[in-house]
Amino acid sequence: MFRLTKKMIYALEAVVDIAYNGRSGTVQSRDITKRQDIPQRYLEQVMQQLVRAGILKGVRGPKGGYNLARERRRISVGEIVNIVNGIDKNQADKNLLSQSPMGIKVINPLIENLNSSILDHLNNITLQDLCQQAMDEGVETEFAKNFTFTI
Repeated sequence: MFRLTKKMIYALEAVVDIAYNGRSGTVQSRDITKRQDIPQRYLEQVMQQLVRAGILKGVRGPKGGYNLARERRRISVGEIVNIVNGIDKNQADKNLLSQSPMGIKVINPLIENLNSSILDHLNNITLQDLCQQAMDEGVETEFAKNFTFTI
């Protein structure tokens, strides 16, 4: 069952931050936690899961951090949600569905259709779409912040 969790929001914020700020190299998790106000304990667990799933690449070393494993136009929000939902799904899922005759025949199919519609919609939104929206909204990139132009 689709549930909007804090972990999911943090994962989306972190991955969009990497897509938006990581064009010139890796993005360190401590920078993401500062910019997005994400607790480090949540971030590391989710980031490792996203690395294992092929959304992110982890780079070790002093200049290490994370970058996208694929182009941002090829990563959907739905993929990220499914990965993070897979982490949370172990905690509770089918127990929330009704076991009554009305629930089994009417309510549960309604909930399953809603979940399917939500995930279909999220699968049609890419990181590129979210980065474009951030740019349109004037969200400053790390590159622009550190860029100085002198003559």
